[in-house]
Amino acid sequence: MYSKVIAFMLFCFSVKAQTNITISGTVQETNTTNSVAYANVVLKTKKDSLFVTGTATNEFGLFKLEQVNSGNYYIEVSSIGYITSKTPVFVGKLSEYINVKTIELTEDITSLKEVVIDTKVDEVSSKMNKKSYTLTDNINQSGGSVLQAMQNLPSVTVQEGKIKLRGNDKVIVLIDGKQTALTGFGSQEGLDNIPSSAIEKIEIINNPSSKYDANGNGGIINIIYKKNKKQGFNGKIGFTGGLGALWERKENLPTIRPQYTATPKLNPSLSLNYRKNDVNIYFQGDYLYTETLNKNEFVTRTYDDGTIIKQQSKRNRDTKFTTLKSGIDWFLDEKNIINFSALYGTEVIIDKGDQPFFNEDLSERSRLWQFLEDEVKITAIASANYTHKFKEAGHNVTLGLNYTFHREDEKYFFDDIRPTTISYDSFKLLSDEQVYDFNLDYVKPLKYGKLETGLKLRKRNIPINMQFFPGDFTPIDVDAGGKAEYKELIPAVYGNIVFENENYEAEIGLRIEYVDLNYQVNPNHNTYSSGGYDYFEPFPNVRLAKKIDENNKISVFYNRRVDRPNEVDIRIFPKYDDAEIIKVGNPNLRPQFTNLIELGYKTDWESGSVYTAIYHRFAKGTITRISSTVNNDPLIYAIFQNAGKSTNSGLEIIYTQDVSNLYSFNLNANAYKNKIDAFKVVNLYPTENTFSAEKQKITSGTVKLNNTFHFNKKLDAQLTASYLAPDIIPQGKIQSMFSIDLGMKKSIQKGKGELFFNITDALNTMVVKKEIKGETFSYTSNNYNETQVLRLGYNYKF
Repeated sequence: MYSKVIAFMLFCFSVKAQTNITISGTVQETNTTNSVAYANVVLKTKKDSLFVTGTATNEFGLFKLEQVNSGNYYIEVSSIGYITSKTPVFVGKLSEYINVKTIELTEDITSLKEVVIDTKVDEVSSKMNKKSYTLTDNINQSGGSVLQAMQNLPSVTVQEGKIKLRGNDKVIVLIDGKQTALTGFGSQEGLDNIPSSAIEKIEIINNPSSKYDANGNGGIINIIYKKNKKQGFNGKIGFTGGLGALWERKENLPTIRPQYTATPKLNPSLSLNYRKNDVNIYFQGDYLYTETLNKNEFVTRTYDDGTIIKQQSKRNRDTKFTTLKSGIDWFLDEKNIINFSALYGTEVIIDKGDQPFFNEDLSERSRLWQFLEDEVKITAIASANYTHKFKEAGHNVTLGLNYTFHREDEKYFFDDIRPTTISYDSFKLLSDEQVYDFNLDYVKPLKYGKLETGLKLRKRNIPINMQFFPGDFTPIDVDAGGKAEYKELIPAVYGNIVFENENYEAEIGLRIEYVDLNYQVNPNHNTYSSGGYDYFEPFPNVRLAKKIDENNKISVFYNRRVDRPNEVDIRIFPKYDDAEIIKVGNPNLRPQFTNLIELGYKTDWESGSVYTAIYHRFAKGTITRISSTVNNDPLIYAIFQNAGKSTNSGLEIIYTQDVSNLYSFNLNANAYKNKIDAFKVVNLYPTENTFSAEKQKITSGTVKLNNTFHFNKKLDAQLTASYLAPDIIPQGKIQSMFSIDLGMKKSIQKGKGELFFNITDALNTMVVKKEIKGETFSYTSNNYNETQVLRLGYNYKF
């Protein structure tokens, strides 16, 4: 049975989910342990006794009632020689399975208390802890990358490749529920190079339960790859082509190479699946080729001594990204399943860039920095899972093993051209990351909910080697190179219990993690020495809810989470992708611990819904990048530091409405206040210096309106408008932005084929404007990178 989801999500993610709720139990004689075989078991509605579904017990007295909707029912059990039993059953919305334990057949009727299962898949989950969006009808962003597909999601903003949830950038990205090297083990790396054609849906989890890793205080984004389980042989093939940067938005400063224009985008994809009896084999292959004007930033720097520098940072990028994913599901019998999967990905990036530096009136060029970056990333993942199902539906234990290898091979060549000298410099960075993951998870349905518990273990090693090759007049800090190694060990245990009756819900969990991080540094490094940290910390989560009626619910959440510095955050090597803003990690960086309190309310009606949440997040040891100068050195050093206390408070509303069969809309508004308290830190690179900043605060937010038009069964269209209000960033502000996306999709070939066309940032208005204030300098920047892209695509199912 398929149920239609109440409304369409932002940019009309249509979510249709098969009701797959299972009630199980045992029928036996009263006051004995004798089971009653082949008894008739019928589920009927409580209100009018209408038949819903039925079955019979097996030779052991066990039964299953599958595909049941939420509501009030009773189970009627009858057998020759016994008095018919009627047992009331309440079907809730939190657990996918329910076990009513034992129904006894005697001369008396035994009634069991209400029980709980999850039946409806909605945009905002029944727990109100996550939002789920399929990409099937993502017309506006079809054919692009996963990062582009996220731009119109509620609560999400994307600025210069960085994701924020409700104004917070400490977001962890998962692939199929796991941290992988494709996204930098939880960070946001690589999202712009994963094609959306490979993805089934995206989940936004604002209040994760204890079964998730405690990392990521801003929330979790879970990207779920496509996987078909239909019987027989079937698949899908698709191709998308596009063009971006159709014209120059702002012309280059003098004497540099041209910007990329009319940049091509190509994305062929293939999905295959074969299911027969107890074996399911699947394959997903995607290739993404793009040319992009990845950066085109114009900056004016003003120093306290009156010096003014005007510069441009232009980066033309070529990207080739290939992913091959395959696996097998082997159903040994009804109780035992083994899954094997493997993923291989290669990412090749070529960056060609220019960075000229001029005086105020552009009459004199003081420097020209031209670079070529050749970066290759290779990822290989192998996974094995074993699941044992007990007699009770939904009662299972899963054992999982996962191995990841990730190589980062980066070569960087640059020419430092000055009025009287030229230096030809380069460096090479090589890292081979290996990660071993083990997990054991146990789930048991209860009469009033379910119990989840398990343990996880991770071992992660990243040896890194940075080699500098200086020219005759090199600006490179040669003594800051060498070797380093990142070693991480994380054992964790968790428990989570869910309770629900007809009026109340509760979910209480606790995760306990031990983290041992060691960062070993080349002893000859001119600034940093080996370090690390360890902690043993609890991470509780609580959710309490009151059901006002079937269509109205109010919930309160509490979460404690952590932001652990990733390897790139503590990497000791200076990065020279900008000639005069040098980015450096900090091995003395420590975790950032955060507490979140949230109050949520959701109301549904026949043609729409409203979800409202008020939240407050407060953190200690806030991780941020500090930009400062040292003595009379004009270079700006951007170094990660723990900056002290910060808060993020806000109000979020998601309103969906089906106005008619022709038109529906979705409105998302998120208003929040960010505050960073005054702080003082000591930077060690390039020499020890103290930096202090005053308190910053701002009220900001986003508004996104998605309009969906269903002209007929074969033609759909979308129009999405997004507004981002001004916001604060470390040491500065970012100005408001606005964009409009358009898309159309037409079904052809009797529903097997599909044509689509879309254009992102149709008015070419997405310009990132920033203002930064340091102790001895300030600068303003406008980034006219490529945002407007036209795409035309075709998909065919077979």
